[in-house]
Amino acid sequence: MPLARHGSQELTQELLNQSGSEAVPLVVDLDGSLIRSDILHESCVQLFALQPLRIFQLPGWLARGKAALKTALADAVDLDVSQLPINESVLDFLRAEKAGGRRIILASASHRRHVQAFAEHLGLFDGILATEGEINLAGTSKARKLVEQFGTGGFDYIGDSDADIEVWRHARHAYAVNPSAQLERKLRAIHPDAMLIRGEVPQARDYLRALRPHQWAKNTLLFLPMLAAHAIAAESLLRLVPAFVGFCLVASAVYLLNDLIDLSNDRDHHSKRLRPLASGAIPILHAALLCPALLAVGLASAVFVSAPFLALISAYFLLTTAYSLYLKRTAIIDAMALAGLYTLRVFAGAVVLDLPISPWMLAFCLFLFLSLALIKRYTELDARARRRKTTIAGRGYLVDDMPLIEVLAGASGYAAVVVLALYVNAPVVSALYLHPEGLWLICLLLLYWISRILLLAHRGQMHEDPVVFALKDRVSLITALLCAVIVAASSLQ
Repeated sequence: MPLARHGSQELTQELLNQSGSEAVPLVVDLDGSLIRSDILHESCVQLFALQPLRIFQLPGWLARGKAALKTALADAVDLDVSQLPINESVLDFLRAEKAGGRRIILASASHRRHVQAFAEHLGLFDGILATEGEINLAGTSKARKLVEQFGTGGFDYIGDSDADIEVWRHARHAYAVNPSAQLERKLRAIHPDAMLIRGEVPQARDYLRALRPHQWAKNTLLFLPMLAAHAIAAESLLRLVPAFVGFCLVASAVYLLNDLIDLSNDRDHHSKRLRPLASGAIPILHAALLCPALLAVGLASAVFVSAPFLALISAYFLLTTAYSLYLKRTAIIDAMALAGLYTLRVFAGAVVLDLPISPWMLAFCLFLFLSLALIKRYTELDARARRRKTTIAGRGYLVDDMPLIEVLAGASGYAAVVVLALYVNAPVVSALYLHPEGLWLICLLLLYWISRILLLAHRGQMHEDPVVFALKDRVSLITALLCAVIVAASSLQ
């Protein structure tokens, strides 16, 4: 009797009241058991992503009770339950039981609207029980409902948390999904023969991946003004290191926030769906708590650098938040924002050391990073085109925009080379270099490098982040080394 053919209430009552079936039904929890996430947390994140200011309504909704909160969230957001990360070990177990003729009941504390949609998506369940009205179907409430329907010992139950202890007390057999040692002890006291279903659990490496430490290399731009001004000294490094650490921590906080906001879009992306949050490798709640903690420590470290640096790193966080919430959805503006964030790092490095801000350097960085940001968008569009998609989820681009984006990326990259060429002929260069004419070789190398990554992007061989690509690409690393050698040689007597 397919679930999709009936209203959820009628179907649940019809199956739960059947007297002809002697098989004990298997009841499974949803959040944390069948899925590697929590629908309440998913709904809160989606509300913040789509309507950020409405997040301040949550306390008022919660004051009326958790059932009222879940109802309000179900009304406010249209959650795509088909994207929720599933615990495959639990699903395999359910399918095996179903194949053996057993009735499978989905009993969840999530709102009925979401549970119904998930049940219809999976097409596995014979009935559902969920939160509706004023009853939050968790803990004692869930146990009472199941006893009313099946009687004590009239069902087996799969759960994952302390909230399921009361339900297990009334179940015939108990199954626990990835229980902690403490929860397992509590469960064994009730059901010594309880079975454990092991699946993937959060690992330290998952949390580290969520922080994206490979992206910290971008913060070495803080050191660029020191190198360009030939102001390399131990004192300068001592001032820049805490600034670098602060930027890394704040950047990781931003990456977590961006991944929370972009959950739905990431799950629809060919590679981003494997990120720790999108895949369910780490819980949403953990990321939501880790984000402000990293931000607080990062800003605290900035306090010890200088007040102007604190202002800049705060501006960086505000701009990146605006990017995550709004700017990334607007074509061209998103690329300009990314270029601005890279350039801000260079500006901050000069501020830390009280060095004069070079307009040449700022212009060069702005054009170069705008080119890389546009290549990033071109690469994403190319990947969508190869999958026969016409848009990028959560972005303001169409696949048809690819030729224009490619032209703009090339124009911006070549403009950066022009700025560098003009800088080589500027009077200030003669004061810094004994052989400034040697710097023309850098212009040639940069022309080659930009042309090469444009060619690779056109062929569909570019990494989705050109900066990350450059850090791993042998040709890019050799080019950077040659540039460093040329700068050193031009400075020697």
